[in-house]
Amino acid sequence: MKVSRRELVTLAGVSAIAAATKAVIAPTAATAQTTSAAHQPRWGMVVDLRKCIGCQACSVACSTENAVPMGNFRTIVPSYEIDVHGTARRATLPRLCNHCENPPCVEVCPTQATYKREDGIVVVDNEVCIGCGYCVQGCPYDARFINPETHTADKCNFCVHRTEAGLLPACVETCVGGARIFGDLNDPQSTVSQLIAEHATQVLKPEMGTEPNVFYIGLSDYLQARVRGEPTPWSKEELLQDMVEATS
Repeated sequence: MKVSRRELVTLAGVSAIAAATKAVIAPTAATAQTTSAAHQPRWGMVVDLRKCIGCQACSVACSTENAVPMGNFRTIVPSYEIDVHGTARRATLPRLCNHCENPPCVEVCPTQATYKREDGIVVVDNEVCIGCGYCVQGCPYDARFINPETHTADKCNFCVHRTEAGLLPACVETCVGGARIFGDLNDPQSTVSQLIAEHATQVLKPEMGTEPNVFYIGLSDYLQARVRGEPTPWSKEELLQDMVEATS
């Protein structure tokens, strides 16, 4: 059978494309299988207080993304007046569930509705939760509340529906100053791991022994123990009260 020059060129081109496609796709699939089988991520966050401007974009994004009822917050950014060498300064402290290595909320839950996933995210199964509030009381970081609509425990879950889809939590994606960094703590090459290695990061209430997976850069000793569950105060009276408490 004779093959024309045009047909020969066409067949050669198809063969080359097929070979190239096989060379690119096969290693990629093998790499993905190896990575998923050998590596278990442990999600965590670094909050760089040097970059936080207290704009509340994270709080709004979180509430919108997760349909948090009005007046409740999964993440908040309280504002404080602190004394820095005799000078009053404004300070912000972004707050959320710390997704602790030793979460007290898990221990006190009578129905095991609160549990820690293999990837380190602490979640609440709303179909199992009975709304007893034990976990709310047991959390030393005041990071939980009873949802008035579902009557079950609610809190930050690192936007697990986004994380599982390969997306960043809503608060991280919308942070104006880039103060929130999210990533795999088990990966030494991840940005969060490198920031923890390069900086003297702190956690809230280290004396509790909960080993939080939310780390702070630039956290003052005063704010390290300052855990409040209210959003940033807006009224003059509340701001004055904060100043009095900060200097008392």
